[in-house]
Amino acid sequence: MMNEDVAFAGIAALARLQTNKKISSLELTDLYLSRLAEFGPVYGALVTLMPERARSEAKRADRERAAGRVRGPLHGIPYGVKDLLAAVGAPTTWGAAPYRRQRFAYDATVVRKLQAAGAVLTAKLAMVELAGGFGYGQADASFTGPGRTPWNRAFWSGGSSSGSAAAVAAGLVAFAIGSETSGSILFPATSCGITGLRPTYGRVSRHGAMALCWTLDKLGPMARSAADTETVLRAIAGADENDPTAVDRPFGTPGRRPRIGVLAKATSKTMPAVKTNFEASLNVLREFADVVEDVALPRLPYGAAVETIVRAEGAAAFRDLIESGRSRELRAVDDRTGGYVGYTTLAVDYIDALRQRRFMIEAFRRAFGGFDAIVAPTLHTLAYPVDVPFERAYPKYRGGVSLIAPGNLVGVPAVGLPNGFGDNGLPTGLSLLGGAFGEAKLTAIARRYQARTAHHRKHPMLVTASGAEK
Repeated sequence: MMNEDVAFAGIAALARLQTNKKISSLELTDLYLSRLAEFGPVYGALVTLMPERARSEAKRADRERAAGRVRGPLHGIPYGVKDLLAAVGAPTTWGAAPYRRQRFAYDATVVRKLQAAGAVLTAKLAMVELAGGFGYGQADASFTGPGRTPWNRAFWSGGSSSGSAAAVAAGLVAFAIGSETSGSILFPATSCGITGLRPTYGRVSRHGAMALCWTLDKLGPMARSAADTETVLRAIAGADENDPTAVDRPFGTPGRRPRIGVLAKATSKTMPAVKTNFEASLNVLREFADVVEDVALPRLPYGAAVETIVRAEGAAAFRDLIESGRSRELRAVDDRTGGYVGYTTLAVDYIDALRQRRFMIEAFRRAFGGFDAIVAPTLHTLAYPVDVPFERAYPKYRGGVSLIAPGNLVGVPAVGLPNGFGDNGLPTGLSLLGGAFGEAKLTAIARRYQARTAHHRKHPMLVTASGAEK
């Protein structure tokens, strides 16, 4: 295989190359380190390259393989993490100028579990400052600059796991870890044409991760395919004494023929390419699933509840930053004042949002409990231009019903998949939302969809710092 083919190969293929002695983990790691150095800054994907740690872990993986000890499917596979995860050997900046020199003397639980699985950490990847908790309104909201989708660098890679998505899409890592509070895995996965898996709240420990919203934050994998995201999720899932919200739960066994509900009015007020590609995706799903049209989302104030909870908990998480006035050092103009808005959230509003959340969880269960998945377009538009405020990017397409805020509020899993392209060569995507701890059902459906389509196997032509295509 050529280096380009290797860089965009999936986890199983990279494992086979090592098993067959076609490439070593060290050689693979050096390939990704080189690509990260060359293309990471071009796409706003890289914060810190970690060559010493990466090569040390790769050499260990090669020694163990030579001795007949293979830790599992991730053995010797290079990856990157969103820069809100603590990792020895690099700063953990949270994407924000006030924390550029922040270091932790320990690994986050996710990083530790991946190391135990034999994976190789190569880089800390860019993110929107403070994971977007202060209400940014434009793409340029990180001290590393705007993340750019590798499909067209004039457009945003999405937030807040912007660097994780761009790095996977550009073939700079085999997979990455992102985080989601309300859309930050699914949004950038769609903008970059990759697969993102948001786990159930509590499936993955958040110890060592920046806290934005304790009752909503989730960590999950971003990769080439649904199969790859499931492989990574199984390695990082489980209880952790350092995070009381993390639990052990079985993944379950998917049924033979899934039942999928189509979210009612999901394509209203969407861009034409989004609607066209989604309808084509439904035809693929009908080949192996029972698809039920017009499944209504209970009419409840999901967005308002999420906004209230994020504002209150975000202000508490960054109280020192707000009270010290150092939030004025943030890059995005909106972020410099957004913390103070959150700081004024009334306690009664926060408590009421948490109380109402219980009723929304039950309403969700009643509405969707008879389905293995609910499907909808992930986003109503294509990726935003990097140089236009979000509110002015696509004023004609304000979007119809979305599953992102409701799914995050009730804490259920979702997988986002690429399903085609639109104007300016930009990808579109669909999302499958399932019941709590039903990730295996979702990835089984997603794998069957991806076995029938080739969207996830396509990769972009990259641009170097000089502007040359490569």
